[in-house]
Amino acid sequence: MTYRMLKTIVCVLIASSGYACTGSKGDGTVLGTGYDRHVELHWEKAGEDVSAYRISLKTDNTDYTVRGTVSDTTFMDFVSDLGTDLQLVYKVEAIYGENETTLGEIQLSTRTMTDEELLDMVQYYTFRYFWAGAEPTSGMAPERIHLDGEYPQDDADVVTTGGTGFGIFAILAGIEREWITKEQGLQRFEKMVGFLENADRFNGIWPHWLFGKTGKVKPFSANDNGADLVESAFLMQGLLAVREYYRQGNEREQSLADRIDILWKEMDWNWHTKDGDDVLYWHWSPDKGFVIQHPIRGYDECFITYVLAASSPTHPISAEVFHEGWARGGGIRSDVTTYGYELPFKHNGAEEFGGPLFWAHYSFLGLNPKGLSDQYGDYWENNRNHTLINREWCVRNEGDFEGYGEDLWGLTASYSTKGYVAHHPKNDLGVISPTAALSSIPYTPEASMEVLKNLYYTYGKKVFGRYGFYDALSPEEDWYPQRYLAIDQGPIAAMIENYRTGLGWKLFMAAPEIQQGLEKLEITYVVP
Repeated sequence: MTYRMLKTIVCVLIASSGYACTGSKGDGTVLGTGYDRHVELHWEKAGEDVSAYRISLKTDNTDYTVRGTVSDTTFMDFVSDLGTDLQLVYKVEAIYGENETTLGEIQLSTRTMTDEELLDMVQYYTFRYFWAGAEPTSGMAPERIHLDGEYPQDDADVVTTGGTGFGIFAILAGIEREWITKEQGLQRFEKMVGFLENADRFNGIWPHWLFGKTGKVKPFSANDNGADLVESAFLMQGLLAVREYYRQGNEREQSLADRIDILWKEMDWNWHTKDGDDVLYWHWSPDKGFVIQHPIRGYDECFITYVLAASSPTHPISAEVFHEGWARGGGIRSDVTTYGYELPFKHNGAEEFGGPLFWAHYSFLGLNPKGLSDQYGDYWENNRNHTLINREWCVRNEGDFEGYGEDLWGLTASYSTKGYVAHHPKNDLGVISPTAALSSIPYTPEASMEVLKNLYYTYGKKVFGRYGFYDALSPEEDWYPQRYLAIDQGPIAAMIENYRTGLGWKLFMAAPEIQQGLEKLEITYVVP
């Protein structure tokens, strides 16, 4: 992102939220925004020979004190140690060897923020992962961003198809909230679509990972070097929302919608039934075929895959593939009640308590669970009760993990003290993933806000950085990695917007093919 673009975003955010930001003085320009417990500063790069930037602060009539030294041009300062509702003056100095030059000063204020302003802040920061943090050549979402010095160098340009699909909803929200212009959003989507048109595809299906600079497949594993049907479904869920957003627009916008429509029609969903089996298979390799042999059966995060496969105007599956494959010939039904909450669907390997919470998120960034039901169960009831069971497990805290409670709950797949782990009540390692509670905000708005406030006000800079809340934390292990994953950040911004305006749900559900596909599968959708 250029400094000019960043300046526009910061100034729009300041103007729309009422945060104080006075002009700067010196021989450069410093931009800044004051929030509740922290401020953020930005400035233009001073030159190639600058070794670092020193940020100092004074309040009232005090002298400047150093708050930090950084190598880049962004600085976040949590000021809880100084009090609340502060008037602050920051100075940024560029250091050249033993010399230094003042770039500018800026006066900012912090203030107590409303719940709506806190949601603005968290959604905006998370949106930036997919905007400022995007891989520059493709415009796609990087698989991960590490800010703690452990970023693998051979991984920096790897982009994720599914994570990009999630992030698309964040960018659409960014346009509607005027963090970027509609023109900027259009340019980014054109870049993405141009990349995807030329990237490796297999019967129209993308792989899990791609190299952002070349569009070539990055194998997810030795045998997973081709089509990933589920990740491609997550991607197309977002792309269809973009198609609906622009299809009634000007000539250029309609052209983008038409290009997405072609990508959609080129996806051969039926190929993944492997010679006509009554089930979809997750992976296909160009040199190994269906060697992985992973049938997609419910219930887990993959529901959207069957909805899209049935909705395809060119290569659809039959209804029998859904009913016999996903629904297991009726075996997907459950009569489990946990903590007084019924789970209509039998969760794979986690029947009693439900699986990791991303099962309630990934398929439902565009697909609206409100009013959605079929002969097997009600999707809103399932997702809400799944969330409440997960929360209650953490509140009861049978593992006696530090921090767990009504204001710190949520188990899902994320980084962990033992690598990447799908956390859920039967696999609880004392690791909380912010995306679990925050992406559940449509289901549990008050309870999710409790977690948001606790993370921001209690843990502060340990858990909150330039792209929002970090991926995971464990107070039990005193473990606070500064790492992000696209597949966890995307649902936060998307589901916050669905809670606030229903944007993603309205766009995706407006696609006529989706309505036809739901009818074909005998899934009832009653518009909320």
